[in-house]
Amino acid sequence: IRCWSNIPFITMPLSRAHGKSFAHRSELKHAKRIVVKLGSAVVTRGDECGLALGRLASIVEQVSMLQNQGREMMIVTSGAVAFGKQRLRHEILLSQSVRQALHSGQSQLKDMAIPVLEARACAAAGQSGLMALYEAMFTQYSICAAQILVTNLDFHDEQKRRNLNGTLHELLRMNIVPIINTNDAVVPPPEPNSDLQGVNVISVKDNDSLAARLAVEMKTDLLIVLSDVEGLFDSPPGSDDAKLIDIFYPGDQQSVTFGTKSRVGMGGMEAKVKAALWALQGGTSVVIANGTHPKISGHVITDIVEGKKVGTFFSEVKPAGPTVEQQGEMARAGGRTLAALQPEQRAEVIYRLADLLTDQREEILLANKKDLEEAENKGRLALPLLKRLSLSTSKLNSLAIGLRQIAASSQDSVGRVIRRTRIAKDLDLEQVTVPIGVLLVIFESRPDCLPQVSALAIASGNGLLLKGGKEAAHSNQILHHLTQEALSIHGVKDAVQLVNTREEVEDLCRLDKLIDLIIPRGSSQLVRNIQKAAKGIPVMGHSEGICHVYVDTDASVEKVTRIIRDSKCEYPAACNALETLLIHRDLLRTPLFDQIIDMLRVEQVKIHAGPKFASYLTFSPSEVKSLRTEYGDLECCIEVVDSVQEAVEHIHKYGSSHTDVIITENEKTAEFFLQHVDSACVFWNASTRFSDGYRFGLGAEVGISTSRIHARGPVGIEGLLTTKWLLRGDNHVVSDFSEHGSMKYLHESLPLPQRNTS
Repeated sequence: IRCWSNIPFITMPLSRAHGKSFAHRSELKHAKRIVVKLGSAVVTRGDECGLALGRLASIVEQVSMLQNQGREMMIVTSGAVAFGKQRLRHEILLSQSVRQALHSGQSQLKDMAIPVLEARACAAAGQSGLMALYEAMFTQYSICAAQILVTNLDFHDEQKRRNLNGTLHELLRMNIVPIINTNDAVVPPPEPNSDLQGVNVISVKDNDSLAARLAVEMKTDLLIVLSDVEGLFDSPPGSDDAKLIDIFYPGDQQSVTFGTKSRVGMGGMEAKVKAALWALQGGTSVVIANGTHPKISGHVITDIVEGKKVGTFFSEVKPAGPTVEQQGEMARAGGRTLAALQPEQRAEVIYRLADLLTDQREEILLANKKDLEEAENKGRLALPLLKRLSLSTSKLNSLAIGLRQIAASSQDSVGRVIRRTRIAKDLDLEQVTVPIGVLLVIFESRPDCLPQVSALAIASGNGLLLKGGKEAAHSNQILHHLTQEALSIHGVKDAVQLVNTREEVEDLCRLDKLIDLIIPRGSSQLVRNIQKAAKGIPVMGHSEGICHVYVDTDASVEKVTRIIRDSKCEYPAACNALETLLIHRDLLRTPLFDQIIDMLRVEQVKIHAGPKFASYLTFSPSEVKSLRTEYGDLECCIEVVDSVQEAVEHIHKYGSSHTDVIITENEKTAEFFLQHVDSACVFWNASTRFSDGYRFGLGAEVGISTSRIHARGPVGIEGLLTTKWLLRGDNHVVSDFSEHGSMKYLHESLPLPQRNTS
């Protein structure tokens, strides 16, 4: 804990040897010394006269937050000219209005002309006010700021360089934020052809070059350059094919076309790139990002330091494989080729993958053994997750059987006609099934998920991006290799991509131009995080699996303990495991109730009492904290209800619309339960564990959806398809169907082509 102005704050263990820039965004969180360069477009208002006060306040708040974490923050700021222009215009208007009021009367005030203001005079008038504003804002966070004005000469004179360096180090040592600006009141115009000339020389002709020079001089870890564009594009922003460059490498500038410079300021994007590359060569990491966008400017600096995918990151280390954006494009192109194959060709790929799972069993289990050993040595995974991570011969055999089911059922999935309508004579309309596009499936600790999801994507003609947990890296690698080997028999290897880069899940969820559907497979926390992070991309899945079993008064003694034991104890970590047991009140203190409790005790299931159940007991188990709890272990809640109607109401109030079960011999009661419970899966006298794609005969599933749009329950091939409309005409135009036209609408339903059921 450090203290500054009697306010305690946590310091971070930040230290690294300077001399080499960070290779990956994820390492930026270790940056200790940071320079934030604020471009003129960031600091000034849209009218270029005055400061953007709200934006500036947000930047100061972020800088203060990072400073109070123990980092050393410096700001290179523009804005003095704009602030001075505002002040001088006000003074000129005021003096002109007085003079004209005395000589010409009020009628001519509206005709006053504002003279062109010289930039140096504006800078002189604005510097003190700009600094006063910064001081007032930083004071709100108990942080002191200090102003330093420099010119190009200060860097060329060795004594002045040492003085500047010493001053900055002393300010940082005292936890003061230096605010640096070029002394625009006296600075000469930039010399022609004076540009970046190697690692030791840089001409300070704008704040971009000043920030780069300062970053290298002060051996900073990170330089953040904020402008009014999202970052560096491969062509001028706004052009049709312009794409934001996530990571820029030295040597890539030949492939970039630069547009015009910012609406204000001395330097354009070309100047920023040259300054960034110079700083990178000097050992400082650089990110160029948008500091003006209202949706991100409030957290852009902290997001960059946290390693999130914001703006363009400059790196000297080029990854061995493709970027995730390139993988998304490859999956899109590969998926379209896959969808164009004949159904039997897609089935051949899946059959081949099923064979490889059994043929290469030893290699797969060896890779999985490495993952298990690493997970156990690190001790990071709980026992239920270790079970999910583990593969076995029986699991691989089951996977192969499931894949063959998928292959057999996929013959008539893509391109199936589901509706035919004759709109008019020689004008026929068809609705046909087509792939969704590119799927992103994110899964934790479940390597068996990879071949299952791959087979479903292949069967439905979708491109696929897979992001597995690092705890299953070895298993995922070999399973993906086998998947691509199977795809290669028809030349569609690129359709399934495994993301191996250091992409954060949150960053992947922002690739709305590359991904059409996100399917999370993992903990409820993972699903919630993805649902929160996904911007503009639909998420299929469920955040919780709070499954209920209701024991009715007419339940069979033989069936009750069997179904409850299987639902809770067969695999307690599964999302379709029993979490809340509802007991009809009339069954309390009966032999059946005693049998249920005895069975749970034998199976070592920890019982939590619901509020009503606890009220019936003198000595009860621990009362449940929440009736909306997914335990994922040998624990469950028991609650009492008065009727099947109350059981339904309880499920609707506390359930997650996943899977709910009634145990009863009364058919009327069972049908009431089946029809009124609004969940994805509702069962009568069957275990909750049947809620599974393989057990439903779907071959496998990409997940279980509790949403109400598109797909619900275990999602197999059908859930990965959408439709498109095909209209075949012969010189038809809408005007022919007007009141006085020559044609009439028929809208006749036509028979569907016979499905291939072989």
